[in-house]
Amino acid sequence: MEPPTPSSCDCLRPVLGRCEYDGRQVGVDMTNCRYGEVWRHTCDRCGRIWLFYRVEYEAFTASGRWYRAVISRETADAVTPETAADAIARSDYRIRGGSYFNSPGEIDAGPEPVLVDNVGSPSWLDRRGTA
Repeated sequence: MEPPTPSSCDCLRPVLGRCEYDGRQVGVDMTNCRYGEVWRHTCDRCGRIWLFYRVEYEAFTASGRWYRAVISRETADAVTPETAADAIARSDYRIRGGSYFNSPGEIDAGPEPVLVDNVGSPSWLDRRGTA
């Protein structure tokens, strides 16, 4: 399956909109003391189902990060707060942002691991060659 292009629907653009607040709460992921907020939203325009994951470690500067990914109906029906990060990691099309990435939102093609635990340096620092 070809990943969607951002021009297909406004929901595919990296900027968060009303979908950040208009959705169904899935719960809080307590794995590794993350306190990750998890919710899902179905786009009114195209019907895509999005899974959201947001986490911040208040004791650490620039630790806030969020992901959202297009998921299937089957995944949406089965996802729990504890399985949400893995579901996003398996997605072919996702968007990430936050102070950790120094970005208000950017397309992040998957599948690959998502950085929701408080370890490692931000990827934008690695790309700039500074640590």
